[in-house]
Amino acid sequence: MNFNTVFHLVGQAVIFLAALMLFPLFCAVIYGEDITPFVVTIMIAGAFGFFMSNMFKKNAGSIMIREGYAIVSLTWIIASVFGALPFILSGSIPSPVDAIFETVSGFTTTGASILENVEILPKGIAFWRSLTHWIGGMGILVFITAITFRAPGRSINILKAEMPGHSVDKLVPKTKKTAISLYKMYVALTFIEVVLLCAGGMSLYDSLVHAFGTAGTGGFGIRADSIASYSPYLQWVITIFMALFGLNFNLYYLLLMRNIKPVFLSNELRWALIIGLSSIALITLNILPMYHNFSEALRLSAFQVSSIMTTTGYATCDFNLWPGFSKAVLFILMFIGGCMGSTAGGLKVSRIVVLAQVVKNQFIQALSPRSIRAVKLNGRIVDERTVARTTGYFCMYMLIIFGVFLLLSLEPFDFETNLSAAVACMNNIGPGLAKVGPAANFNLYSDPSKVLLTFTMLLGRLEIYPLILTLLPVHKMR
Repeated sequence: MNFNTVFHLVGQAVIFLAALMLFPLFCAVIYGEDITPFVVTIMIAGAFGFFMSNMFKKNAGSIMIREGYAIVSLTWIIASVFGALPFILSGSIPSPVDAIFETVSGFTTTGASILENVEILPKGIAFWRSLTHWIGGMGILVFITAITFRAPGRSINILKAEMPGHSVDKLVPKTKKTAISLYKMYVALTFIEVVLLCAGGMSLYDSLVHAFGTAGTGGFGIRADSIASYSPYLQWVITIFMALFGLNFNLYYLLLMRNIKPVFLSNELRWALIIGLSSIALITLNILPMYHNFSEALRLSAFQVSSIMTTTGYATCDFNLWPGFSKAVLFILMFIGGCMGSTAGGLKVSRIVVLAQVVKNQFIQALSPRSIRAVKLNGRIVDERTVARTTGYFCMYMLIIFGVFLLLSLEPFDFETNLSAAVACMNNIGPGLAKVGPAANFNLYSDPSKVLLTFTMLLGRLEIYPLILTLLPVHKMR
């Protein structure tokens, strides 16, 4: 591994992270708050990043896949440490374990929180907390690549390591232009949502914070009841944009290029719509007796399905109070997640489509051993290597969830709480069920369990391989 390349680019990433902290600093200035936490963090992070990027600049070479994994993993870990400093220095979250948990939850767009009252946070700190969602949604290094990143050759390996999904396609021949295209769409959708939220009577500050949480599918809010106290119009806007950010961004690019045919051929999109709309219909009918009318039941159902399936984690009600059937549907959606190439977490609809076809083909071959059937995704045949990687990922994914659940079971909490906490953090959802539901938080867990869940959130966001392969010694790879 070329460590000069790794540390040089990690240093550049930390410098950009320090620069991004200027936004919450300006927010603190506008509201007349203490800016010391941000000033100190910017100075420390900037000095560290400058040292790393210049010390290891010499002999920095091409980015192979292992370097890509290491750069992404180390950047996310180090960024989380520096990102936690404003919380600690401001006294908003004095415990380092809690502060890092909250920051990792932000960058990984999980939305799980240890805070019992978010409404007492200073405006600047709350702004930074939500901004971590927006930064982490599309990816820290994808953002840097889009701006000024002059990485050595094969920088597509960074996008492959950081972008969610089992594969990453270049939208255009050059990696930098691909990153720029992704962020143009990301910024445009965020801007449109801010405008629509402001049009519904939400303040500019509230609109920005909630747009960051929606775009990154993270779900950090600034009110104790999440989105419940906002108007039905605002809830519908957020519902629609959560769904939009949970779809593959490649489809938006194809639409902009007026290349409609591949969009219609996308069986991932088709199944995402089928799963989402079916879930909304089933839950609406199930909860209808609890609410005043059909429109309210539909709005609450649509919001929560969109929130859980895209792993955003916002809430308009305490779905812990819903019937068991509705909670079961939401629990299944926690596993499915959004689409490949979106900002959503979870297993991904594309993997579900591939795995379903593999199972189907196994049944067909059991009846007709000589038959050979290909697995197709979005109109193209999926090669055997990708199929094997998908099935292998699914096995590791389930083993990690079961392992985390087993360790969490050492805590004195019920089965539903611990299992949903493991699933919520691995899938970057945020709220779980029972004692970690939408009306509760993760502060009930001990520090060792919070560290475990923090690592689980990173595993889920980076989709296992980058983090594990970076921590694994080189000789173990041979």
